[in-house]
Amino acid sequence: MTMKKLLLTAPVLAVLVSLPYLGLADYYLSYLYIVFFWVVLATSWGILSGYTGYWSFGHAAFFGIGVYTTATLATQFSWPFIATIPVAALLAAVVAVLVGLVVFRSKSLRGEFFALLTLSVTFVIAAIVSNTSLDSGTGVFLSGIEIPMIGATASGSLYLFGLIAALIALATSYFIFHSKFGQGLLAIHDDEDVAEVKGVPTFRYKLASFAISSALAGGMGAIHAVYVGYVTVGETFAVTVPLYVVLMSILGGARHWAGPAIGATIITVLQSAIVSGAHAEFGRAGVALALIIVILVLPTGIVPSIVRKFADKRNGVGGREGGAHVAAVLSPTTQEGSGSILLKCEAVSKTFGGVHALNGVTLDVRRGEILALVGPNGSGKSTLINMISGHYAMNSGTIALGGEQISGKSPHEIAQSGIARTYQIPRLFSNLTVLENVRLCAEFGSVGGMGVAAADEVAKAALAFTGQAEKANVLPEALNLHDRKFVEFARALAAKPRLLLLDEVLCGLNPAEVDHAVEMIKRIKASGTTIIFVEHLMRAVVALADRVAVLDQGKVLALGQPTETMRDPAVISVYLGGSHAA
Repeated sequence: MTMKKLLLTAPVLAVLVSLPYLGLADYYLSYLYIVFFWVVLATSWGILSGYTGYWSFGHAAFFGIGVYTTATLATQFSWPFIATIPVAALLAAVVAVLVGLVVFRSKSLRGEFFALLTLSVTFVIAAIVSNTSLDSGTGVFLSGIEIPMIGATASGSLYLFGLIAALIALATSYFIFHSKFGQGLLAIHDDEDVAEVKGVPTFRYKLASFAISSALAGGMGAIHAVYVGYVTVGETFAVTVPLYVVLMSILGGARHWAGPAIGATIITVLQSAIVSGAHAEFGRAGVALALIIVILVLPTGIVPSIVRKFADKRNGVGGREGGAHVAAVLSPTTQEGSGSILLKCEAVSKTFGGVHALNGVTLDVRRGEILALVGPNGSGKSTLINMISGHYAMNSGTIALGGEQISGKSPHEIAQSGIARTYQIPRLFSNLTVLENVRLCAEFGSVGGMGVAAADEVAKAALAFTGQAEKANVLPEALNLHDRKFVEFARALAAKPRLLLLDEVLCGLNPAEVDHAVEMIKRIKASGTTIIFVEHLMRAVVALADRVAVLDQGKVLALGQPTETMRDPAVISVYLGGSHAA
């Protein structure tokens, strides 16, 4: 957080901290505590569900673990209240990790499947608690628990505990949001498969966010157990807890660090001001209608909508396309001589439902060359690109980069070994700006990793190189196909790869744009990057390729110089039919 922001928040914090010592009535302290309570639960939920897109309906489970950890340790083992808080947070995190180790193995378990699975975790934990000595179905009284008097009164002390918990949750969410870790989580939200291929360790990041989210909820549960004084399974593990948290986060903006807290504050205040008293039913209906209208008008939530509206609108990041400095910045991290073998594929096979997409493909790629993959539709070209990048697991065979086997490694490990790729249809992270898209690939995909400052410089250089510097601060939705293609280029280049995989990057471009792209690829090669590219446009293949590999029905039909290979009768037969081959 910048000094300016600290100075702006310091007076507010000073007022909040001083309230218990200024004689504020216990009623208002309790009211503010409830606001802090929901701020913590909503903010902690956002760290997992808002950032990664894995919507959890099981937040009550981890909050409940915190509640019953304190209830058990304080009443049955006479632990001091303050000592139970870290234990509650740790136990909630451990349970989250155990659940995550199972569910995050499969990327198909997201959306409604993940929501239902986490909801079932709540029911399981509630059943365990209610059928053991933790509760025994009768509830637990905590009225005799001694509270550390950090405030002028017991209510003031609990208020301060709630405030501290809220500040910890907000600070945690803020620093995650502005960190490399946070950018990785947001990329997972937009396109998990692409995030993994770009170098984000998605499994580890999801697990960490789940643990942090649950720890914060568990810690708040520990405090809340003492606040209510009597805990029951029915109230603690109620399904209304995650429903309120989800609603608060959606209203405020789940993808922004402050969004869930703003949503929690608004809904808590509205509940108190409107939905109580003689006209409670009308108040609830009015609140529900107002929330529906706000969500329809601001689908990303209040905070992201405001941030986007007042975001910096300056054009681009500067930089001159193709400049000497730019070319130097984008040179591969690992400088290698030319001619020797960089990538070797041996007997690589892949089947889909019994159909051989690749059938024993063996070829090598030499350092510093451009190898073109050509062939009819369905011949296995893009499948081979997907195999090399780790997007698909092979059925048999091996792939080695620089003599080190990469087949069997995860996509993010392959990316970090020096392989970057583009997609035939650009798959940009839709909620990250163009600059953030490119910078993420520099941070995660480069060999040995890259710090934020270095990644920012490389990202700006990549955008300048591809002619997209003026688009740096816009979202991908504002780009046409041409711009999206060249931002894909920039993302791949920002990783400073040893091997660049281009999958039909010229598809959909007009002749002038094709010529521009061809010249760009030549400059990329001149910087020392080895390239494999899939292409149907033969004039581009002839202009760029040092060698051509022709694939047909998942096999290598021919391999050699472009002009010689395209005269091969077998190749002519594949492209033009048997009569032409004769």
